[in-house]
Amino acid sequence: MTGATARAANAVARVLRTIGYTIVAVLMLHIVLTLLQANPANAVAALIARLAAMFDLGLSNLFLVPDPMYAVLLNYGAAVLAWLLITAVVVRLVSRIG
Repeated sequence: MTGATARAANAVARVLRTIGYTIVAVLMLHIVLTLLQANPANAVAALIARLAAMFDLGLSNLFLVPDPMYAVLLNYGAAVLAWLLITAVVVRLVSRIG
């Protein structure tokens, strides 16, 4: 591969890593806001909750536990781990192209 291809692949990998880590940050922020009992009617908390619901990979009801805060911790925590794994694999694959 040429140097230009390697640079392009590395640039794409950096963008994908940033996107993946941003999604992880949103999910983690949702967990923290929930555990700290942030006002769900607050615009920022509501936005974070909507974004987290978009990126939960269908894991928002994986664990059915009685305590809703514990459920958020487990379910969205599982989504965080999944996004970290997905990000690592995709970034590594893109980097190898270069």
